[in-house]
Amino acid sequence: MDQLLAMRAFARVVEAGGFTRAADSLDMPIATVSKLVRDLEAHLGVSLLQRTTRRVTVTPEGQDYYAKCTRVLRDLEDIDASFNLARGKPRGHLRIDVGGSTARDVLIPLLPDFVARYPDIRIDLGVSDRSVDLIGDNVDCVIRGGPLDSSTLVARHLGDAALITCATPGYLRQYGTPAYPEELKNGHRLVSYVSSQTSRAVPFRFERRGEKTEIKVEHRIGVNESNAHLAACVAGLGIVQTFAYAAASSLRDGSLVEILKPWRPASYPFHVVYPQTRHVTHRLRVFVDWLAEVFPARLNEGKAPAKAVSSNPQPRVRRAVRAG
Repeated sequence: MDQLLAMRAFARVVEAGGFTRAADSLDMPIATVSKLVRDLEAHLGVSLLQRTTRRVTVTPEGQDYYAKCTRVLRDLEDIDASFNLARGKPRGHLRIDVGGSTARDVLIPLLPDFVARYPDIRIDLGVSDRSVDLIGDNVDCVIRGGPLDSSTLVARHLGDAALITCATPGYLRQYGTPAYPEELKNGHRLVSYVSSQTSRAVPFRFERRGEKTEIKVEHRIGVNESNAHLAACVAGLGIVQTFAYAAASSLRDGSLVEILKPWRPASYPFHVVYPQTRHVTHRLRVFVDWLAEVFPARLNEGKAPAKAVSSNPQPRVRRAVRAG
């Protein structure tokens, strides 16, 4: 038995909550992962997992062994990282999850710089607006906008994005240009962003001189992915509220027009988030530091990033991010 491989397989089954997801993340057949765990149990002489047709649960012995074996696995990662650090070349596999428009308009245009700096880091980029289980889905970090709602994650602030309200010139010719948020209730067609987590439409929010207004009306169209949400607006289907960086090119070429500008809501915070329990590898640390260096300027309405030196503030434990 390869005990180290068996320990890794067992730890992934615990973290993923089952053999199928663990096998997928390890890129192994389910039968291989199952055999590794059975061999480990036989070697230890205890049952680490209770298996039924519907679920896998960790026994008390399994919980104790998981805590001990993850410490060993982290120590091994530290040993590997120390040699990589000595050579100045972080390496390995980095799994990142990011929302659709943030990937297209902010992160991906910046990535060539990161790849050039760290050519030995392999990146898997998951792009969606859904919430992810960082432990279960074996994701190293996520980049998300919005409020944070769980203390089990560590978050580092990356900057703030302006939220704007816009529509096509053709739409405004047909339905008129609202001068106040309340006018959106008078026959205007709204294209709402629908949360993939709650399946509820996100209300249109406005603010001027400390006065906050929230518009909740029945939308004509709801979209749960940020790129498609903006595309619906460009197609003339109605008014949207979106990030300025996502709409920047459409505003420049005149296919979209910002409306209700004096009522822009407060800027939307963005964070990079990773589990408190996940070992912070050298490759993750350099990625987070790089994001803090280049992300804010790009987030600011899609402008090209200015060169900056990161102050490397320590990340703080914050509340978990929703999928926005």
